[in-house]
Amino acid sequence: MHHGFPLVEIAIVIVIAVLAGLGLMRLRQPPLVGFIMAGVLLGPTGFGLIDNNDNVTALAEMGVLVLLFFIGTELSLKAFVSTLRPAVTVAAGQLAAAMLIASGLAWLAGSTFAEGVILGFIIALSSTVVAMKMLDEMGALRRLPGRITVGVLIAQDIAVAPMLILIASFGGGETGTFSLVFKLAIAVGLLGALLWWLGRIPKIKVPFDEQVGDNVELLALGSLAACFGAAALSGLVGLSPAYGAFLAGLVIGHSTLRNRVIPVIEPIQSVLLVIFFLSIGLLIDLSYIRDHLGVVLAAAFLVVAVKTILNVFLLRFAGFDRDTALVGGLSMAQIGEFSFVLAAAGFTAGALGYDIYRLSIAVTAITLLVSPAWTSLMHRVERLAMENYSSYRDALSEAYADEIENVQERLWWLKVRYRAGRIARRRRGEEKAARLAAAKTEAEKAEAASFVAGKAAPDEDGAAETKAVNRSRAS
Repeated sequence: MHHGFPLVEIAIVIVIAVLAGLGLMRLRQPPLVGFIMAGVLLGPTGFGLIDNNDNVTALAEMGVLVLLFFIGTELSLKAFVSTLRPAVTVAAGQLAAAMLIASGLAWLAGSTFAEGVILGFIIALSSTVVAMKMLDEMGALRRLPGRITVGVLIAQDIAVAPMLILIASFGGGETGTFSLVFKLAIAVGLLGALLWWLGRIPKIKVPFDEQVGDNVELLALGSLAACFGAAALSGLVGLSPAYGAFLAGLVIGHSTLRNRVIPVIEPIQSVLLVIFFLSIGLLIDLSYIRDHLGVVLAAAFLVVAVKTILNVFLLRFAGFDRDTALVGGLSMAQIGEFSFVLAAAGFTAGALGYDIYRLSIAVTAITLLVSPAWTSLMHRVERLAMENYSSYRDALSEAYADEIENVQERLWWLKVRYRAGRIARRRRGEEKAARLAAAKTEAEKAEAASFVAGKAAPDEDGAAETKAVNRSRAS
């Protein structure tokens, strides 16, 4: 039978996504990488099963909105407010550093000033979806690393609206500095006022909450209506739709329906996020990457490495401990999903060249793809480094238990470290020699036991033979 609805194609997409996710789980990698790879395989430059990705993109954008709504619903207001100021500081530092790096690259490549600014915007943003998913899988989403990362990502999402306005002005759009500052002030002021109001009032009582709370269908539809309605209103006034979805989540999370909304929305959010990861894979142009493989890989590695170092430095500068800075810095190492929107806006406005546009899309998609694997790799390297550092520190304390606190001069400190290294190496040598000696002793014991057993067997045979001879003589 012929169906207008592409049922077979959808079934194939779902099966491949599930198999790819399971395969990556077997390799001890996050399943989201498998979903992105499934999108690459099924996309226009792969097997071509999905030619028109407009519907997929629309569902993916819905997934981002539901994710922001869900984050706002689960968020603790007190914890969010406590991390908001350092989060804004970190986000501002990220933007400033990204602008400097992109301006330098644009100058070296002979690009225009507008292209340098747009590239800075693209590099500065991190992926809310990927970062939240990785933090959740690491068990850090509801701890301090998750709270500070959410604060930084929300600050970035707020900045998307003025970024889009500025990009439109590069293309000749009618906007001005006053409009830019005014919209940014509205976004910040509205968030601050809402947090202040929610912090001073008890739980918001939703009308008919008992009746609605017992009806799963109405609860799901009402939650999605609040999410998409607030997102649409935020987009109409010139702000980011994700910003409006997050505000709606804050309100629902401070209501009497919070505990009933979360388990209903979570499965919907999970399905839409899988579609989001598939849409990222569809955007990867394999032919372009194949033709410019060296440039794309070098740019992606440079972006991920520099963003990791920068994020960790900024979080440490803001006063957070080493573990929090490392987890937060690694989770924000990729380029965000809103960078696709900024790149498309710059290309449509004529401010971003076609080659730079394709490079931006390819690098963004690759950083989203490799970010989970990069995080896992850096965690392993960090654990190995800390193990070696711990033994080295113990040796250092043994070498100069009393003098170490009074060491001031650099040459003396180098001498201390040299002696500590010698002690650490001697310890490792002694432990290795002890292990070899123990293994040799065990081998000698086993050989001796084998020899005794072999000697006892002939003796028993000889005794039996002697007894037989004596019996024959007696007879």
